[in-house]
Amino acid sequence: MKIFNIIFAVLFLGFAALQYNDPDPYVWIPIYAGMVVVCLLAIQKRSYKLLTIILAIIYVGYAAILSPALVTWWQSEDRGLLFDDLAKMQFPYIEETREFLGLMICLGVLAINHFVLAKKLNTTRSITP
Repeated sequence: MKIFNIIFAVLFLGFAALQYNDPDPYVWIPIYAGMVVVCLLAIQKRSYKLLTIILAIIYVGYAAILSPALVTWWQSEDRGLLFDDLAKMQFPYIEETREFLGLMICLGVLAINHFVLAKKLNTTRSITP
């Protein structure tokens, strides 16, 4: 898990840096910075359940707000537009779908860290007298 979290800490740090020129950096830099913190804590085998819950609630809530864009993209005839650089200018739902997928990556990493670390802590507790 250490390598997993090092890779994702670097990726999330890069994602946060790329948001500098985004129209809404005040939203995405904290989202990705929160994930950097989670990954760094996991590298140290530390977890803050409250932080995980707060971030998960924020990410799920924001994903729910963006979900209509995902439905619009899914119903579109050319789903390949998701990977087209110019499409985000023509179709706002493309950018919102990308943001939705970014949140799913965050939630996936949160879930993996939570469950793997919880399992390790429970195993350690059951072994120690």
